[in-house]
Amino acid sequence: MPLRHDVRRGALLMLGATALFTLMNALIKGLGDHIPFPEIMFFRNLLALPVVAVIAWRRHVTLRTRRFGGHLTRAITGLCSMACSFFALTILPLAEQTALTYSTPLFVTILSIPFLGERPGVHRWGAVVAGFLGILVIALGQGAFLDGGSTGSGIPSWLRWAAFIAAASNGFFSGLTTMLVRQLSGTEASSTIVMWQSLLMTAITFLALPFVWVTPSMGELPLLIGLGLLGGLAQVLSTEAYASAQVSALGPYSYSALLWAILLGWLVWGTVPSVTMLAGGALIVGAGLYILHREMRRRSA
Repeated sequence: MPLRHDVRRGALLMLGATALFTLMNALIKGLGDHIPFPEIMFFRNLLALPVVAVIAWRRHVTLRTRRFGGHLTRAITGLCSMACSFFALTILPLAEQTALTYSTPLFVTILSIPFLGERPGVHRWGAVVAGFLGILVIALGQGAFLDGGSTGSGIPSWLRWAAFIAAASNGFFSGLTTMLVRQLSGTEASSTIVMWQSLLMTAITFLALPFVWVTPSMGELPLLIGLGLLGGLAQVLSTEAYASAQVSALGPYSYSALLWAILLGWLVWGTVPSVTMLAGGALIVGAGLYILHREMRRRSA
């Protein structure tokens, strides 16, 4: 199967995926006080299966593959990334967790060199760095990374540091996962990749359930169902995005999750974005638009 290279399509898919992932993270944050994060991971994977299965059925995709090892490795790195992210969400404020985990595009750009043989130019490197600086501006403006933080929940310092490390590690594992998806997409349909991912990750997290199970309340069940469906659809969009264009070109667009978080905060909680939030958002959007401009200009040439 030849690799497509459509940056415009990939960018739109990535923007949609990050919007859905932001909604999912908000649900995880709300559930984290009562439901253990490994249990949340199980429901997220289990309830994503119907979404993935319907899409695969409509595209007449089967599970037939000669690269089971690649799918298993991708599932393991995906689980490591998910575990780091979900654990951090249960401890850290949402903006702080997002700022730390969205170092992923930096790892993606670096890993695309040995994994895929890509050679990002100085313009792409500059755009990715600018996007990361925008994240730091937003996080520091909210008092992130300061001792004691803004949670006011009496969380032990060692647990908070563990969450910091987990959030940062998520970027590395997510970058590895992205590389594996890109490699698998050379011979596998995106729906096949996501289907194997959902099946394997559900099976592995199921094994952990007896050790962490907490029975959800009637109010928590709809939230668990919602985050599973959102996660499944978002994963399909994300996989399609990385199958559509070079990963180093799409990296900055994953930063848009912060912009979706601003919109969600304003619509649901009436939170007005601060000056630092707007300044950081401008850096992120500018980086994404500039990288798209450079890519389209190169294709025209």
